[in-house]
Amino acid sequence: MAGKQGEKSKFLAALREFLEGAIVREPMLVALKEKAALQQALLLVLFGDMLGIPMPSSYYSLRLLPHVIPLITPWKRGLLRQKDWTEAAFD
Repeated sequence: MAGKQGEKSKFLAALREFLEGAIVREPMLVALKEKAALQQALLLVLFGDMLGIPMPSSYYSLRLLPHVIPLITPWKRGLLRQKDWTEAAFD
C-alpha cells in the first residue's frame, strides 16, 4: 500500500511541475526580462554620467547611490556588452 502512495505522490508532483512549467514559465520569463530592462533604464537615467552620457547630477541620484552600489558594476558590464543591430549585422 505504501508503494502505491509513493507512486501516486511522485506522479502528482511530476504533473504539478509539468503544468507549472507549461503555464507559468513563459510569463515569468517575460516579467524578468521586463524587470531587467526597466532596471537598466532607471540606472541609465540616474547614473548615465558614469558611462560618459552627459546628464546633470541630481539630488535623487545621490540619494539612491548607496542602494544601487551593488548593481553598478554588473550594470556597466551589461550595457557595454550589448551590441547594436549594426554591430550584430557585421559580425
